[in-house]
Amino acid sequence: MMNRFFTKSDLIGALAGSLCLVHCMVTPLIFVIQPIAVQSNTVPFWWKNIDYLFLIISFFAVYFTSRNTLKSTLKNALWVSWVILSLAILNEKFELYPLPELSVYIPAVALIVLHIYSINNSSKSRKVDCCKVN
Repeated sequence: MMNRFFTKSDLIGALAGSLCLVHCMVTPLIFVIQPIAVQSNTVPFWWKNIDYLFLIISFFAVYFTSRNTLKSTLKNALWVSWVILSLAILNEKFELYPLPELSVYIPAVALIVLHIYSINNSSKSRKVDCCKVN
């Protein structure tokens, strides 16, 4: 199973980033709709803390992708995006400094785009490598 994670880290990273983005977009709607529908202001513990799961999964996806790519700009962009996303989520959780929602959306979208770029880039490099004549 771990071997699959090594080889599919970009796919897992793009999926985790997409789910994180959907979670971030849906949460405000739930806060608006929930009191009307249920007349309760409690949010399930797992829903409030699922961000941490996304951060852990995306950390490993970035880690393994950066180990498998030769492009240093891609490695740096992945790590910068992950750090910014982590800081934005932690800031939001602990309410340290008021930031717009875009502070979470932009690095999440950046991670998704970078993982997709890496998937496309690695598939192209594999095609080139398979056809090289020694």
